[in-house]
Order: sequence, then structure tokens, then C-alpha cells
Amino acid sequence: MAEFPTQAQVVIVGGGIIGTSTAYHLAKLGYKDTVLIERHKLTSGSTFHAAGLVGQLRSNANITQLLGESVKIYQTLEQETGLATGWKMNGGLRLACNAERWTEVKRQATTARSFGLEMHLLTPREAQELWPLMDISDVVGAAFLPTDGQANPSDITGSLAKGARMNGARIFEDTEVTGFKVEGGRVTVVETSRGPIACEIVVNCAGQWAREVGAMVGVNVPLVSVEHQYMVTERIAGVTSNLPTLRDPDRLTYYKEEVGGLVMGGYEPNPIPWAVGGFPEKFNFQLLQSNFDHFEQLMELALGRVPALQTAGIKQLINGPESFTPDGNFILGQAPELTGFYVGAGFNAFGIASGGGAGKVLAEWIVGGEPPYDLSPVDILRFGRNHQDVNWVRARTLEAYSKHYTIAWPHEEHKSGRPLRRSPLYDRLKAQGAVFGEKLGWERPNWFAAEGEDASDHYTFGRPNWTDAVAREHQATREGVTVFDQTSFAKFMLIGKDAEAALSFVSAGDMTRPVGSLTYAPMLNARGGIECDLTVGRLSTTAYYIVAGTGAATKDFDWLKRHLPQALDAHLMDVSSMYSVLSLMGPNARKVLEKLTRDDVSNAGFPFATLRTINLAGAPVMALRLTFVGELGWELHIPVEFAATVYDALMAAGAEFGIRNAGYRAIETLRLEKGYWASGSDIGPDHTPFESGLGWAIKLDGHAPFIGREALEQKRAAPLRKRLAGFTVDDPSVVLLGRETLYRDGERVGWLSSGGFGHTIGKPIGYGYVRQPETGLDDAFVLSGHYELDVGTVRVPAKVHLAPLYDPDMKKILA
Repeated sequence: MAEFPTQAQVVIVGGGIIGTSTAYHLAKLGYKDTVLIERHKLTSGSTFHAAGLVGQLRSNANITQLLGESVKIYQTLEQETGLATGWKMNGGLRLACNAERWTEVKRQATTARSFGLEMHLLTPREAQELWPLMDISDVVGAAFLPTDGQANPSDITGSLAKGARMNGARIFEDTEVTGFKVEGGRVTVVETSRGPIACEIVVNCAGQWAREVGAMVGVNVPLVSVEHQYMVTERIAGVTSNLPTLRDPDRLTYYKEEVGGLVMGGYEPNPIPWAVGGFPEKFNFQLLQSNFDHFEQLMELALGRVPALQTAGIKQLINGPESFTPDGNFILGQAPELTGFYVGAGFNAFGIASGGGAGKVLAEWIVGGEPPYDLSPVDILRFGRNHQDVNWVRARTLEAYSKHYTIAWPHEEHKSGRPLRRSPLYDRLKAQGAVFGEKLGWERPNWFAAEGEDASDHYTFGRPNWTDAVAREHQATREGVTVFDQTSFAKFMLIGKDAEAALSFVSAGDMTRPVGSLTYAPMLNARGGIECDLTVGRLSTTAYYIVAGTGAATKDFDWLKRHLPQALDAHLMDVSSMYSVLSLMGPNARKVLEKLTRDDVSNAGFPFATLRTINLAGAPVMALRLTFVGELGWELHIPVEFAATVYDALMAAGAEFGIRNAGYRAIETLRLEKGYWASGSDIGPDHTPFESGLGWAIKLDGHAPFIGREALEQKRAAPLRKRLAGFTVDDPSVVLLGRETLYRDGERVGWLSSGGFGHTIGKPIGYGYVRQPETGLDDAFVLSGHYELDVGTVRVPAKVHLAPLYDPDMKKILA
């Protein structure tokens, strides 16, 4: 046996499929001084009892790409290492048994087409030809993905481990982590049962124990364990080795072939948490006691689909705990609490499908210092303060598990763990008909029901029940005045004598503007992609106020903290909880303010893109004159103790102007008309300012250095490979949600990044990147084509736009 090392470049904790895949890819990238330690034997946690289905399609293009990387790796791994993997590309079937599910599947087919993934819609009879054992009496239709498949979890992990060793990595079993030594904000030593290992980087791939491993060093990994059962049958006549995997979400079940029999499992609506009080000692290669009573609900549903199960012999009912997360997505990336401490865990029972690709991107992340492409849906930085409490995490995770096979409705909100984070106005707004959504634990008003209206969301793929309410709020903002409670914004302060120099280095925007200026300040990565979408106000020569989106609170703070030059005197603080935010928007916004303050809020006295502290109804208010809805307006950042007073005063002063409350869904419809992009969908780390039409915000004049400058200078001299554009559809009944496929002159050129409805122009609106990667494109190319959108497999004509669809100053529709 190899001598146990005293130092290594990278130490990976955990010998399941994620840990071995990360070691394999790190070694292939040249990180040969990589050590993987496993406290018992490889696969002994949850990998050994995984079902092994490998599906690829997700609602995000990059996560779909990641899962596709798994397939590419599994196709060649056995040939590379000489060890069998059990990989079979036998395709995957997905059934729809009602009209709503069939609509979802058709939209998924559009999504697959958008992302370049082959997916075919089948009749029930065509589906049965691929899966002869099933009863199709209730099937409406099906989808087939020919490149999906299945693998043997233990075999594929063993093959990855051999590949890692072949490329220089070392693997040590029966080695337990007992602690960590931290110096200067990073782990320098991993303490183990066989001695310490000095290292530069730690990768926590400990599966359902990842939260405990992280806690040893103050890192929060929001996952919990849930019991997950599946049944293995004896041989069944008619089950062939090339039988596709089958997902039957309306019956909550999945199937795959195994040794001539079937594996059948599912996701019940009443999941059972495990290890609530802590993990048993030495829980290795162990299963939980089979719970036939709990599994009976799935068995009854399965018998209706596969009648042969009624007489099939049962080999085993496997009950194996797996790690699940609050949003159903896995966890990758560098933890915000430490430098050089990465996490790859929480795979929600699709770790085999994700393993190859997740290990690849995590290795590339470690080597390159940033993810190879935008992985924000799975980045650990998506979590926030609400994810610190394991009881809250467990409640939300159990809800997410129970929804694994329910229809993924547009605009669907979670119910568990609510309300948690509340604005001081929560009760006032609720009493006025507010219907709240939740983001990062914050309760945020989505829309306001009028008296007699049902103050709840009715989910549908068609016209939502809140459409008229949002139209009222939209119209009031365009024609009168509205108040939006945006207290959930993330807010930071940067102070110090070198604050200007520090911000100038990390931001592509001009941070040298005078005190009182507001600047749109995108932060770029080394590729020139937009990492942070921020508004920055200059409070003094040594202080800046920074506003970020709710969901970006952890990510944006982490980006700034890691990239602000350490040698400079600039100190970053999170002040989100100090301020409530009321956005006063609409043509009559100034008239309302003038009734409540003696400060000059005229256009000359308070120009656009400036901020000032004003006295408003007795409160000191930091007022930012800007808008995300296109109308005259101010964001009022109010110390929380004054928030209720200011709100009451605004509503009283605005009564003569017909002031209304408005919610986030109206913000969405308004910004779509004005052509303002949404961070996380329309813009992000994979998109440069030039591609997204934000070149005006970048300080390329002069020679001031900033992160991403070199990449932008290179890209400025080359043709664009993609360009963000707006699209409208004349038929108001068409529902655009995002991910609809874009066709130009009959050729697939991209997909919508966001979609909705513009109530002023009376049309559906979408935004998306027109792509021409081979030859490049310009505005003339974008505007010259004939466009169509694939909406749930139906082509609809669309008009393309590179300018706003509505001019609020002229009160003119431009679409």
C-alpha cells in the first residue's frame, strides 16, 4: 500500500462518484498531486445504492450541458480504464397522462431543442413500442431522449477511481477526517485518522455527511438526508437489456432494466427525513430497514402502469438515505466562508447522472479559479442567511423532494418555512391584498388582489389568474404612481480612503464620478462576462453604497470580497438589514414627494442617476433617482425604524393621485417593455456587455485597469458571436416563459432567456440571444431576418427589436 502523504496540492474528502470524478478530472488537468481520502471504502456512503438513471434535460442550458458531459465521459471511460461501467445509452422515456402534463412535456421538448438536445414527442402507441410492458390506457403522449441512459454506480465509480490513479492521483480508503487547521482564511492542513496532510485546496465531496464536514471548519452546506426507496424485481418476461429508462411523473415513479428485471422507485409526496438527530456511527455500506407500508403508495401507482409487477418476484426493497437540498439542485463551488474550500455534494438522487460532468466542471473551477461557464443554479453562493438553520433547510428540502415529479408550474412558489424574512410593511401589505412570493427567505409582494378577488396563485401554463391585477398595477405605474416594497434588495457599504481605487479595479463602470452620483457598475470576470449587476452610489470621497438583487446577496458580496485588492484600504460591509426600500414610481412620483419634503426634488435639483439624503415625513431617507420600470421614480432607502411611517405618509400623500401598491410581477412586465435586462437570465457570467447591449456602461476610454478589460478589448475588435434582442408576438394569447426556441429564416439561432407580457403594448415579449458563432453577426444581421418562436412545439411569428418597446417620456408604443 502507498505511503500516506504528509502534504498534497488538493485533498478531496469523500470517495463516492463525485469525489472520484473530481479526482479523475483534476489529475487529467495536471493536478497530479491530488489525494482523495475516504473514511471507509469507495462508494460506501450513498453511491453504492443509487438507482443509476442518467437523464440530461434540465430547465437551464448550462446544467443540461453539464449532464451531457457525464454522458460523453461514460461513453469512453470503460475503454480508457479497462473497467466496466455498466453504461448503456438506451434512451429515456417520459410519460404524460393529462393535458397539463402534456403541455409541460411539449414545453420541455422546446427547451431540449433550444439547448441542442435530441428529444422526440411520441404517441402512446409509439411509446409502448419502446416499452412494451406498460399499460397506455391513460397516456396522452410521451417524450423520448435517445442519448439518455443508465450506469452501474459502483462500477462507474471504480472506473473513475482507476482513471484518477492512472493520471497520478492517490486514493486512500479507511481514512477519516478528524478536523482542519485554518490560517489566513483558508485550510492549510486536513487532520485525519492517519495523520495530517498539509494542502492548498480542500474539496468536500462527503455526500450526506458534507454538512457535518463543512461544519468542522465553519462552512455551511445546506443539505439533509431523506429516505429513498426503490424495488428490484426478479426477471420479468419481456424485459430486454436495451429497454429505455422510464419516468412516469404522474404516477410518481421511475423504472430501469436490471439483469432482466426492473428497478422501480419514485418520489412520494410524504418523504421521511433521516438522521435528524445525527448520523449513526460507522454507517458504511448500510441500508435502512425497508418500509413496505410507506412504499405501498408508489407500488399501487406502479401496478397500474406495469401490470407484470403484480406477479413479479421481488428481490429486494432498497431503502437508502440520500442527500437532498432545499431547491432540488446540487451544490458546487467555493464556499463563501473560506478560500480554497470547495464543495461538491447534495445531488438529490441524480448523482450518477451528474457525476461525470459535475466532477469535470468542479475540477476546471479549481484549476481556473472560476467556473468554466455560468453555474449559478448549482453554485453554493446561491444560498443565504435562511439556509443556516438546518430545521428550515429540512422543511424546505422535504417540500422540494415531494415536488420532484409534480408539474413544474410557471411562477410556482414554495410554501414551507414561510414567512421567515419580512419587511416592516409585511402585515400592512398583506391586509391590503398582497400575494407574496419568497426569495432567499424574503417575503416579497408579487401582486395585490382587489376586494373580492382570490388572493392566491392558481398555477397554469395559460393565462394566470393574477393577470388582471398585474395589468392594473402596470397601468397605474405608467399613468399615475405606485409603491413597490423592495426591502429585500442586498445592500453593501464600501468605506476607506482607497474605496475609489478598489472599486475602480473590480468594476467596469466609472467609479470616479462625483459624490452624489449613481453608476451602473457591472463587475466582470476574466472572460469579460458579467458576474455582478450592481448599482453604486457615491456617498463621499471614501464611501460607496452598493445595491444588488435579492438572490445575488451572497454571490455578489463574495465576488467583491475576493476581488477587492487586499493591499488597499477598502472595507466591505453588508448593511441589508439596516434599510427598507420603497420604490416610488410613475409620472406623479415627484408630486407625491413634493407634498412630504421641503428638499428640492425637481429635475434640476435632483437629476436622474443621482442620490441624496432627504427628509421625508420626518425620516432621513437616502433617495436614489433611478428606475427599473421606465417611469419617473425614486428608490427610497429608509432606516427600518422609519419604514412604516414613510409608507403611511406616501399612501396618504398619493391618495389624490390614485396611488397604488404594486408587486414584483408588475416590475417584470414593466421592465420587459422598457428593455431592461434581468440579471441571472438575460445577463450573466457567459455574456459580455457588448453582447447584451451594455457597452455604454463600460469605461474602455483611457487606460484604467479593471478585471475583464483585456478580454473586452480583444472582443471589441472581433465580430459579436451573439446579440441580445427583444421579440414580440402579435397574438396576445401566446404565453412566453423563457427557453422558447428562436428561429431566424428557419434556422435555430438561440432561445429566449426571459419572457412575459407587456400590458401597455398588449403583446407577449421575450428577450434572447441571437447566436451566429461561426461567422459572427452585427445589428443589421439581427434586424434583417424573419423570426419565429417555438412555443411548446408550435411555431409562431415574431418581430425582432433592438430598442425599447415603449417610450415613457413620449408615452408612445414603439413595438
